[in-house]
Amino acid sequence: MIFWELFWHFFIIGLFTIGGGYAMLPLIRHEVVAEHRWITDQMFTDMVAISQMTPGPIGINTATYIGYSVVHGMGYGQFLSVLGSFTATFAVVLPSFLIVLAICRVYTRFNHSTIFTGTMSWLRPCVAGLIGAAAVILITPENFIDWKSWVIFVASFLVTMFTKFNPILTLLVCAGIGLLVY
Repeated sequence: MIFWELFWHFFIIGLFTIGGGYAMLPLIRHEVVAEHRWITDQMFTDMVAISQMTPGPIGINTATYIGYSVVHGMGYGQFLSVLGSFTATFAVVLPSFLIVLAICRVYTRFNHSTIFTGTMSWLRPCVAGLIGAAAVILITPENFIDWKSWVIFVASFLVTMFTKFNPILTLLVCAGIGLLVY
């Protein structure tokens, strides 16, 4: 049944993703686009874009949207599609909840252990690699943004990096420029 498949795959994604929502995106894409072909690459990119615009973590928002779309795409009604959203969202969050609960119980006991601190330092480059993989996946030839968008991006990066200009105002100015250019 589709609900069990959604639960199982998103549970595994949640279990093996360390580093937040952006680190989940390559795993989610692999499962729902490449492995099961529930959605297309373009649909995945659109879902990521919508998930970025909605409040909350991007990985959870993407799981929610995919859960709904997969069940709805199989011909089920709105109620079961919402249940698909709930299933995927619950499954992707459950491992983190259980892991944090377990870590809280053992952290005070092992926080001075060299093995524990070594493991935590080993995870940092893995997280950076998963976030980098998400960026590479989203910059594909069919999704490649035109040169004007890159100019706006580089300008906003430089302004934010080398001045004390407010990042929120930078975002608003770039949004205004984007509206004028496009």
